[in-house]
Amino acid sequence: MEKIEFRPVEGGETAWFFVLEETRVNGISYLLVTESEDEEEDAEVYILKDTSKDGETDAIYEFVEDDNELEAVSKIFAELLEDVDIEL
Repeated sequence: MEKIEFRPVEGGETAWFFVLEETRVNGISYLLVTESEDEEEDAEVYILKDTSKDGETDAIYEFVEDDNELEAVSKIFAELLEDVDIEL
């Protein structure tokens, strides 16, 4: 499982997440991430959305907060990861 570093744009602490899956919907990249490396334990997962613009060298990800978008993308991740139960 890939471990990636996320640095806040404006201050704050760096966070490390493990990427469980990634997908692209309507030209937008999404990541399903967790803070836990152990795939067997129950853990909180987060869906991040790439909001960077074309030509930017670093990707800019934000937590998906829109309920409709969150539900739609979580269904896609649930299909991709058949053995994972995603609860909103």
